[in-house]
Amino acid sequence: MHYVSTRGSAPALGFEDVTLAGLASDGGLYVPESWPSFTAADIRALAGLSYVDTAVRVMAPFVAGSLDEDELRGLCEAAYGRFSHQAVTPLVQLDHRNWLLELFHGPTLAFKDVALQLLGQLFERFLSRRDDHLTIVGATSGDTGSAAIDAVAGRAKIDIFMLHPEGRVSDVQRRQMTTVLAPNVYNIAIDGSFDDAQALVKRMFNDTDFSSRFNLSAVNSINWARLMAQVVYYFYAAVRLGAPDRPVAFSVPTGNFGDVFAGYVAAKMGLPVAKLMVATNVNDILHRALADGDYSQGQVQPTATPSMDIQVSSNFERLLFDAGGRDGTALAEQMRGFEATRAMRLTNAQREGAAALFTSARIDADSMTMAMRWAYDGAGQVIDPHSAIGLAAARTLDLDPAVPVVTLATAHAAKFSDAVERATGTRPPLPARVGDLFAREERYAKMPATFEAITAYVAERATPRA
Repeated sequence: MHYVSTRGSAPALGFEDVTLAGLASDGGLYVPESWPSFTAADIRALAGLSYVDTAVRVMAPFVAGSLDEDELRGLCEAAYGRFSHQAVTPLVQLDHRNWLLELFHGPTLAFKDVALQLLGQLFERFLSRRDDHLTIVGATSGDTGSAAIDAVAGRAKIDIFMLHPEGRVSDVQRRQMTTVLAPNVYNIAIDGSFDDAQALVKRMFNDTDFSSRFNLSAVNSINWARLMAQVVYYFYAAVRLGAPDRPVAFSVPTGNFGDVFAGYVAAKMGLPVAKLMVATNVNDILHRALADGDYSQGQVQPTATPSMDIQVSSNFERLLFDAGGRDGTALAEQMRGFEATRAMRLTNAQREGAAALFTSARIDADSMTMAMRWAYDGAGQVIDPHSAIGLAAARTLDLDPAVPVVTLATAHAAKFSDAVERATGTRPPLPARVGDLFAREERYAKMPATFEAITAYVAERATPRA
């Protein structure tokens, strides 16, 4: 399997090199040269398999040439052996057609663990093959940071620098990052938004002066390996609800578009996905883009769903590339225009390509609260605000009643206990495995959101290229 950049001018790479690189050298994102194809019989054969065995079947085509199936199985067993539920991503029924796919049973209580526990294993395996050191730089709106840090803390050939917007993540989210005191972990709270943090990370990759000094890699969902791992749970859930003999719809609370793009990949591989609902909060750039073709950056509004407080969705570029005809040169020009003006219109081809599978909804705070109450009163389920955004959107879907609708439950309710208590009157406790979180020592740097300050901090602490 080879991978190409969405911007058309970076060299095609194999899976190992794409995983270690993260961002393409031309500023684009890597996608497979072509999508693997699963027949109805292939999908039917997934019935009854464990999560690990499902993962091996689904991911094997993507890692061909870099890992054999036995190696892949060993990495998956190591990654998912740390989850607290034997199903890894269990389904929970809410009513006759609505289901939750619980993605928060990993070590940091968020869906990011599903991909990042595997990515940590992949990094270690690939680095062991070469005499090299990796410097990971990332930005987080809440959950990516803690999941990435947990996955690589203490690994000998990796340093990780994670930027988060000061005061704009929950106390639990912050502490899950800042209480990891491993010597290879560096947390940076910037005076700005997540979009500012993400822009700084992208600039570090694209600044040849800086990037040539360090072997940089990414753990954000710009890294293809992370997105690949998320494709698995779409197959796992759909097969349990009757696929390939029954289509399934998914509602995904999203900010950076990676989680829902994984559903698009599953559909391109042959999974019968009836519809993908893109559920946004009031930071609704994705809803505006899908509904009206208007991809223009607004001012980030802080909400009770901080992981979705994003106005530039980096993974959206992958959809624009694939749905718009895979013209990397044209997309590079389109993205340069967006980066200069912070606004662009989707082409007709991009809009039509997206509309075949995607729909979207903008969910406000009241609708989010009502969804939390509905889940609690009707099914006894305590859900976090992000999952509630997805559920509120799911309940607006106008589909054949025979089509089950799966909302991706992206975080444990205890990560956002204040918002949950306000909505339901119930305060969810932290699971025992993280119960002492508020007694742990914190360590992090506070810095201005300037390229000069951040790169100076990283350069002083990172291991230069050999």
